[in-house]
Amino acid sequence: MSILFVLLTFLVIMTVTYFTRRGIQPTVTAHRSKELEVAASPVLIKEGGFEIPKGYCFHPGHTWVYDEGRQNARVGIDSFAANLFGKLDGVEIAGMNRWVRQGQKICTLTSGEVTADLLSPIEGVVVSINHEVQKDPQLITNDPYKDGWLCVIKSPEMNVNLKNLLQGSLISSWLQNSTRRLQSFAAPLGAATADGGLPVAGILARVKPETRQKMIHEFLLS
Repeated sequence: MSILFVLLTFLVIMTVTYFTRRGIQPTVTAHRSKELEVAASPVLIKEGGFEIPKGYCFHPGHTWVYDEGRQNARVGIDSFAANLFGKLDGVEIAGMNRWVRQGQKICTLTSGEVTADLLSPIEGVVVSINHEVQKDPQLITNDPYKDGWLCVIKSPEMNVNLKNLLQGSLISSWLQNSTRRLQSFAAPLGAATADGGLPVAGILARVKPETRQKMIHEFLLS
């Protein structure tokens, strides 16, 4: 009889533990997801005629990454790339739980007849997607460093990946070089850049298709 009592007690404990854990886990997951959906306001620093967000690192293909701690890397498109497209009609972002490599496609942007892929600045698994930019792609052009972010990537090798990116004082020099290269492509159009060294909004749609493909390859590396 005592053995039966012990067994029943053990089963009750196991049952309570099981359902307690099941009840807690969704709460923790929901809280974590909500945190990832909120982007902090960047501090913009004026360097070389460009507004550069402090602490952001840039891929040569004009995407950015911001280390938010706990291996979470927020990813987006820089203002130079956003202005190449101008008015955006659509954005496709790599799916949830997908593993992406540094330099692999992270999204596809569409503006009229212009379509181009952009590359991930970091390697890891996609743990959050900005559904607001999918509803309103123009957020990317209007606010590329905050509300226009693309996704959050859990990156176990973030420190290694960041060494391959442009940081600090190198960013403004790189953007200035991008502007000079853009002028050579868009010279027949007259002014290729607007105030602040950024491309004239929608310049990709204003050049010939063969020139457009060369520009996409040159600046977006795709």
